[in-house]
Amino acid sequence: MAKRTQTMMRALLGGALLLGALSLPATGMADDKAKMVIQVSDNDPGKWNLALNNAKNIQKDVGKDNVDIEIVAYGPGIGMLKAESEVANRIGEAVDSGVKVMACENTMRNQKLDKADMNAKVGYVPSGVVEIMQRQQKGYAYLRP
Repeated sequence: MAKRTQTMMRALLGGALLLGALSLPATGMADDKAKMVIQVSDNDPGKWNLALNNAKNIQKDVGKDNVDIEIVAYGPGIGMLKAESEVANRIGEAVDSGVKVMACENTMRNQKLDKADMNAKVGYVPSGVVEIMQRQQKGYAYLRP
C-alpha cells in the first residue's frame, strides 16, 4: 500500500509541477510590453525621418502604451541630435510621445560635444553599441532603418 501511495503522490506532484510550468509563460507574456530598439548611426535627415516614422507607426499600430521604443544614436548619427538639427522638432515630438531618444556619450566625447550642444529632450547612454546589445539581451527587437 505504501508503494502505491508513493506512486500516486509522485504523479500528483509531477502533474502540479507541469501545470505550474505551463502557466508561467502565459502569465509572464500577458504583462510584457512590446519592445523595440532602433539604431541610427547615419548623419542623414532622411534616415532619421524614417526612424522617427517607424517609431510613430509602431506606437499607432500596437498602441503607444503597449510598446517601449528606444532610438539609440552613435557615430555620425549623433549629428541629428544636436539642438539645431533639421529633425530637432520631430525628435522632440517623439520624446513627448514616449519614445526614448538616446545619445552615445562615447561619440559625444570623440566629437567634442557636450550636453549644451544637444537637443534638450534627448537622454544619454555611456555607449550606444553596448546599449543596443543590452536591450537585445532584454528581449528588445532590433531595427536599423
